[in-house]
Amino acid sequence: MTKLPRTIRLDPSDTFIFEQAANPGEWAVSGSFAFLDREPSMLTHKERVALRSGFLGLASFGWSTLCVVVEASPEERAEAVQRLATYLIEAHGAPSTELALMAAEEEIQFAESLCQHPVQTILAVQREIEDTGEIRERFRTLHARDRSGDTDPLHANVRAFTMIEDHDEPVEDVDLQGLLKADRT
Repeated sequence: MTKLPRTIRLDPSDTFIFEQAANPGEWAVSGSFAFLDREPSMLTHKERVALRSGFLGLASFGWSTLCVVVEASPEERAEAVQRLATYLIEAHGAPSTELALMAAEEEIQFAESLCQHPVQTILAVQREIEDTGEIRERFRTLHARDRSGDTDPLHANVRAFTMIEDHDEPVEDVDLQGLLKADRT
């Protein structure tokens, strides 16, 4: 078994921030290759959002803000490589099946490298275009908070996840409960 990212949707926001939202439960890759031959100033607003913060789902080829680390069988992994290779040929003009398979394998290997965390870890991406025109990606993980030392029996004002930055960056908190309350008002 290996681990791969799978799209998740905590709220309906992906359906209106992306031109096409990935469905929950799709295998996913970073997807930054989709923007390599595109001039950023020519992207629509929703395409720029996908560039900044989207993972590419491998069933719908839509975008997802978040993914979760899950186990994948060798057959599921091989199917993800094949599906991505077909997409690279059909949507991005890969010159041959062999080259498309090689590129898809690289993308899946990179996706696997993002999943060196416990199963059920949530992944987020942030991209920027540098002055050189290169795309820089930063990946973040959200983990369930350690509740072992919690003395509040009602867990009032509790956050379900804590944003933990990789690469020695500062920690941010994500208030999912607050987001849900704000969504209801």
